[in-house]
Amino acid sequence: MSEIMTVTVSELASDAVILDVREDYEWEAGHIDGALHIPLEQLPERLEDLDPDVDVNVICRTGGRSFRATTWLNANGYSAFNVAGGMGAWFEADKPMVSGNGETPRVL
Repeated sequence: MSEIMTVTVSELASDAVILDVREDYEWEAGHIDGALHIPLEQLPERLEDLDPDVDVNVICRTGGRSFRATTWLNANGYSAFNVAGGMGAWFEADKPMVSGNGETPRVL
């Protein structure tokens, strides 16, 4: 198997496709505006939501679930990159976030 490619939050282009694989409650608390939300366990059944011709940057809270998703996507013919440090790194880099619950965005 090939090595999983990793990207840091500072390396992400402003128009990068971001796939958030966290649970619904984590997404509601705070997420990247414009990201696609598919919880990890739903990824196989929602694969058609992704464009196989576009690079996808996968993020979770700290990098574990996104690593698993990236591995699976690459094995299924997608070009996927694991976002190092996940939403924790995104928050620490003071990148913009939105919430789905009207509260101040945060990472759970």
